[in-house]
This record gives sequence, C-alpha cells and structure tokens, in this order.
Amino acid sequence: MGWLYCFCERDVASLRFVDEFQLMGVINVTPDSFSDGGAFIDPDDAVTHGKRLVAEGADILDIGGESTRPGADPVSEDEELWRVVPVLEGLATSGAKLSIDTMKPGVARRALDAGATIVNDVTAFRHAPEMAQLVAESGATTCLMHMLGEPRTMQLNPTYDEVVSDVKAFLEERLAFATSEGIPEDKVWLDPGIGFGKTLEHNLELLRRLDELVAIGRPLVIGTSRKSFLAKLTGRDVAERLAGTIATNVMALERGATVFRVHDVAEVGDALKVAAATVGSLTWKTPST
Repeated sequence: MGWLYCFCERDVASLRFVDEFQLMGVINVTPDSFSDGGAFIDPDDAVTHGKRLVAEGADILDIGGESTRPGADPVSEDEELWRVVPVLEGLATSGAKLSIDTMKPGVARRALDAGATIVNDVTAFRHAPEMAQLVAESGATTCLMHMLGEPRTMQLNPTYDEVVSDVKAFLEERLAFATSEGIPEDKVWLDPGIGFGKTLEHNLELLRRLDELVAIGRPLVIGTSRKSFLAKLTGRDVAERLAGTIATNVMALERGATVFRVHDVAEVGDALKVAAATVGSLTWKTPST
C-alpha cells in the first residue's frame, strides 16, 4: 500500500504517530466461511483471487483453511494442509507477504516452509502453546487475537466485567507470554477480535476506545470486514456491507490501528488513503508503480 506519516492533533493524551498502515487481503480456502465460503475452495481460484487482491493494493494475503465463523466445527490438520499449501505455493511470488491463519503448529510449520512470514493465531497460542516456540525459531511475525471461548461457543451469551479493560489485559498477557517464549516484541501484532465472542455493544465499545488498545504499543490489526454486527446496524446482507466496513476501518485508522484485514481491498484502501489525508498534518509517499 505505501507509507503514511500521521500526527493526530487532539488532546495531549491521545497524540499518536502512525508510521505505516497495511492492507491484509482475506483468502478463505474453506467451504463454510461466513462471507465467501466455497468461493475459493479450488486452489487455482484462490491463487487467482490472491493475485487480484495484490493488484488492488494488498500488502499481505491472509490464507486460512479452517473457518472461525460463529458455530464453526474444527477440521483435521490433514484437511487444512490440503486446502492451504497449494495456495501458499501458488502465491509465493505474488509480491505480497503471506500470512497463515491457523491455530495448528503443524499447519503453521508447513506454511512457513511454503513462504509464509506471518502466523495469525485466533487463539493467541492458547490452543497450542508450542506454537510460540515455532514462531520464535522461524523468525516470523505473529498476530495474537482475543477470542472469548472457541468458534463453536463464542457467541453464546458473551459476558465481560468491562470489555475494553478485559480485552486489553488479555492482549497484554498474551504479549508477555509470546516474548517469554523467545518471540521479539517487535514481531508481535495484536487483534481485539471484533466479532469473536462479542455482542454488538462490545464491538462498538472496542472501536470507540481503540486507542486504549493501541497504547499497549504493538501494531493493532482490525478485522471488521462484512461482519454480522454491521448487519445489526444497517440490515444489510453480507455482500452489501462495504459501506459499514469502510466506516469502521476509517474510524480504526483515526484511532491508531495499522493493519486492516479486509475482503474489499481496493475500496477500503482508497477510503483509508483519503481519510489519512484529512487527519492532522502528514506526508504521503505515493506507492511505487
């Protein structure tokens, strides 16, 4: 995407310096993902889609072979490998960084061998703590996400003492665990897990107070793209949630998020560029062509 230098002039407590934002394009190699399940289960279709996302401006391609939608059932390691490895290999020379969206160390190891440099673990190493050592030894970057429970149960009456404080404490604890296992702090990204064990109000409160999570000091990944909480606000079907996706990502950018996991790379990317150009004083470095 490019480089963004931004100084947001509000009050002293909320001054921030954002030195980069990146677009993470979603590639679901699954039959049952909430947005595009089945659309890219064929490896050739997934590779073609990935190349299209890169052409639209994706810096990262996040490839997943196991759905984490609410109520999703787990798949075997062999099945997940069968789905993702050909796609990783097909996109190895795409020009984008490759991320593997998995909670299984065996899948992560094979993905790293195939060219992935980011491990995106929605369980933040809780499902398989040994994943941390694998990431440390590989030198990969990792994204650690907050999720209440597991995909099959996470939306069954999610409850918090205070959602922002609870999510922040969780992310701080997972960051501490990752570094204790040998992962350099500058290789860790954090994700509040919008939609993962949260009600509509939980999601909105996290977005309103995102700067409190940015204050942890690590790059914050935001994934609101096409999610069901947008439908609760707009009544739109999954294919009609682009406007809501853009609104939440622009808000997250203003509050200091730096990585945006989206399905609609070109449209969200354009919105973020324009939004960035209106916030404080900045220098925009045009991406090379």
